[in-house]
Amino acid sequence: MPVVILAGFLGSGKTTLLNHLLHRSGGSRIGAIVNDFGAIEIDAMAVAGALGDSTVSLGNGCLCCAVDVSELDAYLERLAEPSSGIDVIVIEASGLAEPQELVRMVLASENPRVVYGGLVEVVDAAEFRETRQRHPEIDRHLALADLVVVNKLDRAEDEERVLSLVRSLSDRAAVVPATYGRVDPEFLFDCRPSEERIGQLSFDDLNRHDHDGDGGDAHDAHAGHLHTGYDSVAFVSDVPVAPRRLMEFLDGRSEGLYRIKGYVDFGPYDVRNRYAVHAVGRFLRFYPEPWPDGEQPRLTQLVLIGAGIDAAALSKELEACKDEAPHADEHGMWGVLRYVPEAQTEETGRHEEPEGLPAPYDGL
Repeated sequence: MPVVILAGFLGSGKTTLLNHLLHRSGGSRIGAIVNDFGAIEIDAMAVAGALGDSTVSLGNGCLCCAVDVSELDAYLERLAEPSSGIDVIVIEASGLAEPQELVRMVLASENPRVVYGGLVEVVDAAEFRETRQRHPEIDRHLALADLVVVNKLDRAEDEERVLSLVRSLSDRAAVVPATYGRVDPEFLFDCRPSEERIGQLSFDDLNRHDHDGDGGDAHDAHAGHLHTGYDSVAFVSDVPVAPRRLMEFLDGRSEGLYRIKGYVDFGPYDVRNRYAVHAVGRFLRFYPEPWPDGEQPRLTQLVLIGAGIDAAALSKELEACKDEAPHADEHGMWGVLRYVPEAQTEETGRHEEPEGLPAPYDGL
């Protein structure tokens, strides 16, 4: 059974792509191992079928450091059981994981039922230039990839320039353009590298791990990883959030706060929907969606990821967003709705007003 690694920097669209594959797999059954960087497993919540037996969720740390090969083997064993009916396993790495470490872990697996199926690297076309400037090691990640998905091309200023640059950095990998993570699942299922290609992955950093179990070499190898320069803040509230206060917080967020994701309960301002929030750099979007059936209590759950951030100060600011006087600000949702995109139907390609907006603001 092939084990495919799905990697990419924070906010590149890995979870969106995985959800697309789960819904458009053409009859193939995908087992997923989802790794979140943060104490709340937001990505696992967003993955279709996350509560089923075909998904394993690993939160609060990067898989490349938080889990060793034997532990990963246990997860692979569960998903690779013949009785599971799974055809391919996808490991969705956190946005700060080191792909070469994950490749090494899969290649080192002693499970006879699995084989390394290739590395899929997802690129955010809109943020690619800034990402490379901040983290030049992204070039090395692209050189390891067997398939590169250049996502969010609809937001890129120069699509062809980004595609050309990515192709120049990718060593013989297929480069596929995409929006909203929509790629043909066959690309993923067919990206398994040849034996020659796997041989090229035998770099020193693929073999740097602690054979003796004393933790020394592993610690040194991990010291330069992306995630060592980032911190995360988790915020959970069973009190609805005041929309205007949250927008003041989001509009004033610092440059170091690079990624925000999660779900917001606006309480009486919209009793039907929770709002998925996604922020990458200065980009911000809210997506209203019905509350899952029977979900109680209704919670706001957010993960914030950044470099050089003041976790205590951010937590205090978010606490101040709790709504202590519901309905006191009847126009508060207007700021949120500015960031709700138009819905686009796959069948027609037309842009339509999003469904499920709060009753007082329908038609805005």
